[in-house]
Amino acid sequence: MFPIRDHNPSGRTPYVVYLLMAANILIFLSYVGAMDNARLINQVYYDYAVIPARITDGFALETLVTSMFLHGGWMHLAGNMLFLWIFGDNLEDEMGHLPFLLFYMVAGVGAGLIHVLTAPGSLVPTIGASGAIAGVMGGYLLLFPKARVDILLILIVYFRVFTIPAFVMLGVWLGMQFLGSLSSNPDEGGVAYWAHTGGFFVGLILCIPLWLKRGGPEYWSNTHGHPPHPEHKYKLSKSRIPRVPRK
Repeated sequence: MFPIRDHNPSGRTPYVVYLLMAANILIFLSYVGAMDNARLINQVYYDYAVIPARITDGFALETLVTSMFLHGGWMHLAGNMLFLWIFGDNLEDEMGHLPFLLFYMVAGVGAGLIHVLTAPGSLVPTIGASGAIAGVMGGYLLLFPKARVDILLILIVYFRVFTIPAFVMLGVWLGMQFLGSLSSNPDEGGVAYWAHTGGFFVGLILCIPLWLKRGGPEYWSNTHGHPPHPEHKYKLSKSRIPRVPRK
């Protein structure tokens, strides 16, 4: 189950979202050819990925930023860019371009620090924009809990697009990350669940001043949790598969 779009149009062009997507893609393309060379790719990760043990010792603090622009493969990159594209434009619309960029960077650094705190002696490199994007999702949940999101559900050979409120989709995602945090060992590598969970709450907390500025609970009352402007309605084309009537 993963989102494919929301029904929450932006009022302005999300230049920062486009810039972040371009930076992530171009940086990935700059080293993807080295991924088959263990020595080269390990050097890239050593220089630019978060290695908790180094951060704990007070070294390579800049990797809390540089690691946000590295990805471990095409699917890792595509998934993160999809989430950023769906949820990032609305926060940029509400915050403004430069405040959103600052928010994104702070959420990413905060997620990285939480990962370091949960595995202070780990030597496993950690990369990806997931922590920062989790922060974007946390802020989105606070501001637009009932915005409609289209998700693609895949169950073996069953494919179906559903429209559900954002709080359901984001709540399920957060629950999966939290369960993963409890069941995984960050010292052994794999998905950095604590970075995802922590980044989500960092983003939510960072958005509280904006939410209060909009009126706080009164903002929710006025919008009923929906975006403060008309939602976009998508027209789904008719299926070309003929229906066979029952006899």
